[in-house]
Amino acid sequence: MEFISASEAARRWRVTPRAVQLMCSRGRIPGAERSGRTWLVPAGAVRPADLRRSRKEAALEDEGPLMPRRRQGSCDTLMPLMNAPFAPGHAREYAESLPEGPRRDVALAELAYFTGDAAQAAALARSLLTSEDAGARLSACLICAYASLALDRINYARATLARARAGIEKPIGGGTSLEMTAAASFVARTASVLLHIPEPEGLPPAGEALPLLPPGLRLFACYVQAHRLYLEGEYQTSLGMVLGAFAMQDDVYPIPAIYLHLVAVMDLMAQRRADEAREHLLAAWGLARPDGLIEPLGEHHGLLGGMLEAVIKPGWPDDFRRIIDITYRFSAGWRRVHNPVTGDDVADNLTTTEFAACMLASRGWSNAEIAAHMGISVNRVKECISKSLKKLGVNSRKELGRFLLS
Repeated sequence: MEFISASEAARRWRVTPRAVQLMCSRGRIPGAERSGRTWLVPAGAVRPADLRRSRKEAALEDEGPLMPRRRQGSCDTLMPLMNAPFAPGHAREYAESLPEGPRRDVALAELAYFTGDAAQAAALARSLLTSEDAGARLSACLICAYASLALDRINYARATLARARAGIEKPIGGGTSLEMTAAASFVARTASVLLHIPEPEGLPPAGEALPLLPPGLRLFACYVQAHRLYLEGEYQTSLGMVLGAFAMQDDVYPIPAIYLHLVAVMDLMAQRRADEAREHLLAAWGLARPDGLIEPLGEHHGLLGGMLEAVIKPGWPDDFRRIIDITYRFSAGWRRVHNPVTGDDVADNLTTTEFAACMLASRGWSNAEIAAHMGISVNRVKECISKSLKKLGVNSRKELGRFLLS
């Protein structure tokens, strides 16, 4: 395991070195080790969320080293990697530094999923579906559902999605805590948004649940709402939510930040602001690449308006191929759930290049503009659109929209 000094941790977390030393001595930083008169901190460790303590808690902690106390009704096992401000490049180190138990198990399942290993993610999460820990169960539902889409286990994906979406309807782990209700609401909304299907009835308003979530999940909840606004055609409002979410973050939470940057790309491409979209894609890639967190890019390919072809393919061709492989596997399962539920007919017989070209064509881009953006020839664009029209059985570019995600 790689370590950093207490002083370096203090600089990262914007606290004093003495504060870091105290947190280490009181067991509040998992994996910290004493070295002489100072402490070494795991490089992937995150700053404890509860830096300010009550006098009663401080008095109890002064009795000896203690692990952080969980508040009654809290849900700190809900997607802990998503909720962690780990340093890019240290996602695995952070997950493995957590104490053995449901929180560590969920974090490792998340890591497998976000790095594109659907089989490993499903295997790790499956055993948590019956966990006594409510947050672990909710997390496992979400991970198993989306991993199963890529594994072509559609009935299993539908079943676990239903469990995730129904979590708000019945008590969870006591069921009386507002935080637990917010957690269930978060999972139910998240389970719906990437599939572009209606949210389940009975969810409390998003604004009520948002303040009850921890910082990283609050940022991801903003992504969910921004994505929903995008689907409703409210591109500028969606973009404003993204920028507002970044403004309110107290630290960089890589996984929510990747998703927020991607929805910004979607909004900007819908407004034909390609240069700004490129900046957000590069920001997402800068956070994703050090840990191989490529799953989000694969999930969003069809909505990014050819931006992966324009930016990632030329500079990182091997990574691009892996992302496209994820796109094909995830999208095939996605359509098998999305299309029957919504009655939409999102195309399942186009290549990713054809899909991207048609997405831009349906929004009024000329062949020359598409070619320049995607880094291909005009003749290649003409070929993609001609083949797509034939595959879809339509005669004009205007008709393409109903087979896409625009």
